[in-house]
Amino acid sequence: MLLQIDPQTLGLQLGTGAVIGGLVGYFAKKVAKVLAFIVGLELALFAFLEKKGYMSVRWDALSGGLLDAGETAAEVSDGWVAPTVSAAAVTGGFAGGLYLGFWRG
Repeated sequence: MLLQIDPQTLGLQLGTGAVIGGLVGYFAKKVAKVLAFIVGLELALFAFLEKKGYMSVRWDALSGGLLDAGETAAEVSDGWVAPTVSAAAVTGGFAGGLYLGFWRG
C-alpha cells in the first residue's frame, strides 16, 4: 500500500510551521536580549556594590545555580524529542522559521 501525500496539505503545513517558527524565533531573540541586558546590569551592580563594601556576593553560589539549571534542562529535553519527530512536516517548517526569525531578530 502506497502512502498518499497531498502536496498542497504538506506545503500548507510546512508554510504555517515556518511562519509561526519565524515569529517565535524573532520574539524569542528580542526577549533573550532584554533578559541578558537585565542580568548583566544586575551583575555589574552587584560587583559595584561589593567593591564599595555595601554587600558581599557569593559568586560561587551564583555560578552553581547556573550549572544546576543546565543539568536540569538536559534531563527534561529527552521527553519531547519523540513527539516532535512524529510531526515532521510542521516541525520542519517551524524549525526553519525559528532559525530564520532568530537569525533576523
